[in-house]
Amino acid sequence: MDGTPFSLNRLKSPYDAWGELASKLEHETFRAEFALDLVEVFFQIVHTRLPLLNPEQFRNRLGLHPSSLPSNERPLHPALVATVLAWGTKFSEHDLLVADRKRPGGQSFLAKTLIDRARDLAESLRVHRIPSTEHVVISLLIEPLQSQNPDDQNGYHGFWLTSATRHLLQLGVSHTVMLASSEAMINHKSKLADIQDPENRGTIIFAWWMTCLCDAYASAYYRRKPILDDEDYDIDFYTAGPVSEEGIDGQNPGPSPREQLEFLGYYRAAHSLARTARQMSRQLWKPAVDSDGVPFETLLTFSNSLSEWRDEYLSSVGVPANYSGTWDFVSAVSSCASDATYHVMWIILYNALDDFGIRELNGSPSPPPNISQIDAVKRKVVDESLHGALRIAGLAGVLTSNGYLRLDPAVMHVSCIQAGTFLARLGRPEVANCIAGLEQYSYSYEEAGEQAREMRKLYEAVRNGESELNHMESVTPRMVGPQSVPQMDQPQQPPEAPPAGHGHGSMMTQEAPSQANGNWSLFGLRTMSEADATPPRSWLAFN
Repeated sequence: MDGTPFSLNRLKSPYDAWGELASKLEHETFRAEFALDLVEVFFQIVHTRLPLLNPEQFRNRLGLHPSSLPSNERPLHPALVATVLAWGTKFSEHDLLVADRKRPGGQSFLAKTLIDRARDLAESLRVHRIPSTEHVVISLLIEPLQSQNPDDQNGYHGFWLTSATRHLLQLGVSHTVMLASSEAMINHKSKLADIQDPENRGTIIFAWWMTCLCDAYASAYYRRKPILDDEDYDIDFYTAGPVSEEGIDGQNPGPSPREQLEFLGYYRAAHSLARTARQMSRQLWKPAVDSDGVPFETLLTFSNSLSEWRDEYLSSVGVPANYSGTWDFVSAVSSCASDATYHVMWIILYNALDDFGIRELNGSPSPPPNISQIDAVKRKVVDESLHGALRIAGLAGVLTSNGYLRLDPAVMHVSCIQAGTFLARLGRPEVANCIAGLEQYSYSYEEAGEQAREMRKLYEAVRNGESELNHMESVTPRMVGPQSVPQMDQPQQPPEAPPAGHGHGSMMTQEAPSQANGNWSLFGLRTMSEADATPPRSWLAFN
């Protein structure tokens, strides 16, 4: 029988459901080359935001690369390999995946299949049940890989983050004295031998902080109680070793990329904001508040806490007001993420007030004596929320116009949703930037397309006179009058999104857009250089 491609008599391949080129997967050599492409895409794109692995060690232990050195280490965990490959299918521009995306919605069936299989394999190997450092890393990589819609029954939203958090607690990582012990004895205080490999020590410290911060922020985003309390840990350092402030020269090297964030204050700022987010979740998401309203004292406490964080940290870790300088990759991405995360907290506080009201005003026959103070704080929350939403929308516009959200592993996803929904409820045309950002996200996160459509419907309903506000309606300015969602402003010559896969490293060496052809110049940004290929372990990845 004729087996040539496109022949009517060609033997049906078990891979045909994944596109017209998927039959090539029948050949072992092609499968190995394809796997290598996915691994390289992972390290080029995902690893820059979630630097939980050592690229050189992973490649050598994988053993597929022609230049891989013989390794005496045990093989990679099957679930870890499956997760890395699944991540690669989200962003790779390999011909096989491009062909697979030629269907309504532009989604790859192969990518969906590998994501499901990675999760199934992790479950069958009890990654979520057996505490180990490796299982912590796998859990942290699976959580943002899957659907980011909390209502998706197949997404297991928050499940893998919870698993990673409990593993770390069972390993005793939350205690300084235990962190110094070897992995095999990490539960035993009597074993204080330092981890010999600084890479392993850095991984466990980074995994702890990623988990700690993510748990706090996610609790605020999705209205649930955090797993961790402030009293659950006593770690007071953020890197594997002391931060060097020496100049960069041959004899006195400067801080490593991982240490740079600690030196610049990003970890400390993120931890401080996470504490506030954690307290907001514990005070706002409980039945008494749902039924009676937010106590004014609680509102005042969080308003002051966010203002204090802004005064102490935002100028040093957020997007600066003066864009004339030049940033490296670490400073640029970290600043954008920390800036957006801070402003989202005001939007979350506004939404709580609009949904629950203020206890002193709810059902009260007459205004309380401090009504003027209450109204002033309410207006402050409105002003800060609107300012933050507009700022996030502006940043989303910059990222979208440069094609970067197509290659983003959900770092700005929540910010786009929170800011865009807020602007849509107010009938603000700036929502167009958030809608465009979500539409670009839909290339790798299918649910983002539906989120963009719902946001557009909400905006148009508000412009047609429908009100989406409750307790905060009297102090919130809205724009009404029929108007469709405007198109997002585009740069004069929008640059193509950096390629993912095929020509590995091409994304890393792309030139930064100039003033004429891209908006990144407004922020004084340059793209990642080859020297930055392994970024610091930053808290920004789980915002």
